[in-house]
Amino acid sequence: MSSTDAYTRGKAMAEATNPGIEEALAARYDAILPGFSTTMMEVAFGHYYTREGLDDKTRYLTTVAALTALGGQTGPQLKVHIRNALRSGATQREVAEVINQMALYGGFPAMINALNAALEVFEDEAAA
Repeated sequence: MSSTDAYTRGKAMAEATNPGIEEALAARYDAILPGFSTTMMEVAFGHYYTREGLDDKTRYLTTVAALTALGGQTGPQLKVHIRNALRSGATQREVAEVINQMALYGGFPAMINALNAALEVFEDEAAA
């Protein structure tokens, strides 16, 4: 698999749930870290999120779990991936159950913070 293939696949997947994500990353970070937005499309989305073996919904739910367990510093990324999970077919209940399960690994404060982030995303999605 070439870098071009990974970039193309990654860009398509990222755009499916986050229209304009590469441009937003470029506007925010490329001036101080040239090429960051392209690297995210190629590596994170192209090499990891598009691998065979898991469907998109499962992959995003596992990401929600990991970000929940990592704790409050992941709030912005958590909201993005909760939205991605919903847009990939996950239900609000599935997202909430995944977050709840992480209380065993990240603690109750991390779980509650993540549940609050999920509620914000659910409200935003309902208003959209």
